[in-house]
Amino acid sequence: MHLPEPIPPSAHDESFAGVTYHIRGELVPELQIEIADRAVMFEHHVLLWKQTDVNVELKKLPGAVKRKIAGLEFFVTRTTGSGRIAFSRDSPGQCVPLHLRQGEGLDVREHQFLAATDNLDYSFERIKGVQNMLLGGSGFFMDKFRATSGDALVWLHGHGNVFLVQLDAGEQIDVEAGAWLFKDPTVKLEAVTMGLKSGMFGGGGKLTWNRFTGPGRLAIQTMFIDPAEGEESNGNTGAAATGGVAGALVGGLLKG
Repeated sequence: MHLPEPIPPSAHDESFAGVTYHIRGELVPELQIEIADRAVMFEHHVLLWKQTDVNVELKKLPGAVKRKIAGLEFFVTRTTGSGRIAFSRDSPGQCVPLHLRQGEGLDVREHQFLAATDNLDYSFERIKGVQNMLLGGSGFFMDKFRATSGDALVWLHGHGNVFLVQLDAGEQIDVEAGAWLFKDPTVKLEAVTMGLKSGMFGGGGKLTWNRFTGPGRLAIQTMFIDPAEGEESNGNTGAAATGGVAGALVGGLLKG
């Protein structure tokens, strides 16, 4: 099978979809974009710095009521004017640029969107029944981007380092439930759960991972917990909160 390969962590003078961008820094990377004819949208808290000729305004996303009920942001910020603007997230990791041709799409794990060109269709989908380490089996939200008005760009923040694997049709890979970053819409996602016994203590736990089936691309991040989300999950001591084999064993010990 194909094995995941590292995505380059930096970029200089890259141009696509009417913008030029640069990715700099190693621990907490900076995404710097040259704004001209193409506006860029982003969440307000990721803004790092901007030149004074670049202004920002609010953009309302479609489906605001559903987004509000889901607890998601229904406003993003977008640029006006021209100049340079830079973004970063308060977490060690890697900035990943995704070039989308007209008609292409991308499925992204929630809370990992950094910025995108303003000609994208940006929606979301609730994935039910897929356990992940933060939500304990209640499901999670997946951002969905579609290039409906020409070529477009999406920039993501991956926690830790990011690896990419190209899956052939029917090819499968099992991934730690918190470790995938994005996938092509053609890649199928399902949960796989295996019961574990903790030996002499007599308890049991469950190890859950996500199984992805090609064809298409899948990105894997090496840092499983978003620090901000991890704080919100304090008090959840089950395997879903801890993740991995260790989390499954801890969950079994606590129950046993």
